[in-house]
Amino acid sequence: MMRSRLFALSVLGVAVVLGGCHHATRPDGTRVDKKGVTNLVSFENFIATHPTADEFKKMYPGVQLMMPGAISALDTRYDNTRFFPQLDGNGHVIGGDFH
Repeated sequence: MMRSRLFALSVLGVAVVLGGCHHATRPDGTRVDKKGVTNLVSFENFIATHPTADEFKKMYPGVQLMMPGAISALDTRYDNTRFFPQLDGNGHVIGGDFH
C-alpha cells in the first residue's frame, strides 16, 4: 500500500513538472516567452495594430497589462513583464511603456 502511494505521488510530481515545461504558441505561431517581452521590434509592431486588452493578453500572457486604475507594487521591473498602456477612446492599446 505504501509503495503504491509513493508511486502515485511520484507520477503526480513528474506530471506537475512536465506541465510547467509546456511552451505555448501565439495565434501567429511564435513561441510565448513567459519571462516578458524580449523582442521589442515585434512587440512595437503588435502595439501598432492597436490591440484590445484581450488580444494583448492572448499574445503576451507573460506580461501584466496594467489598465488605468489598476493597483500595482512600486517595484521597478527590468524584464519587460509589466506594461502600462496608453489607450484610445475605444480602449485599444495605442502605446505605453514598461515599468
